[in-house]
Amino acid sequence: MRLFRRALQTIQANRRAYLALNAILYGSVLVGFGAGLLFPGLAAAQRESFEDGGQADLVRSLLDSPWLFALAILANNALRAGLLNIVLPSMLVPFAGVVWYVYSLFTVGLMLAPVDRDGWLVLIPHSLTVVMEIQAYVLLALGAYLLGRAWIWPRTVDAENRRQAYARGLRQLGVLSLPALALLVVFALYESFSIVYLVPLLTAG
Repeated sequence: MRLFRRALQTIQANRRAYLALNAILYGSVLVGFGAGLLFPGLAAAQRESFEDGGQADLVRSLLDSPWLFALAILANNALRAGLLNIVLPSMLVPFAGVVWYVYSLFTVGLMLAPVDRDGWLVLIPHSLTVVMEIQAYVLLALGAYLLGRAWIWPRTVDAENRRQAYARGLRQLGVLSLPALALLVVFALYESFSIVYLVPLLTAG
């Protein structure tokens, strides 16, 4: 609980950056969603890329095992999206992961744009997944931003040099990573069981 309180204090101390990142990341998804509705060809191309990459086949192969499916979702969200796309690039180049993930969320919005009645029905349970998973990425993006800011402007963390500033920024990123991981765990389970059990009920008939 102490670490979660520290995360909340970090968010409160950087409220403007937190709100700005919420607007940017959620806005990127909404822009992609709108583009997918206005230009169905873009959404179709994104789904075709998903199919050709073998990801759709992997999803279908895991539908009989919701716990294993949840583990696969968590691995994708925490390791690929969170660690590889946001955190690691930002540890090498300030803010790089945040910039890259804004584009990634645009493609997510394209994928979410429904093409038929079933697509809209699937959004009923899946919209909660999207909202909460992106909130986890907002926390990681805030941590990446604070790391980059400390790295470039050491005085913002009362550091004497860039090495010390980097270490302090990295600690802030670590503090924010814990609630982000908690959100990803909970909603990997929710996403898995909603896809396996709830979506078929909504789209039946």
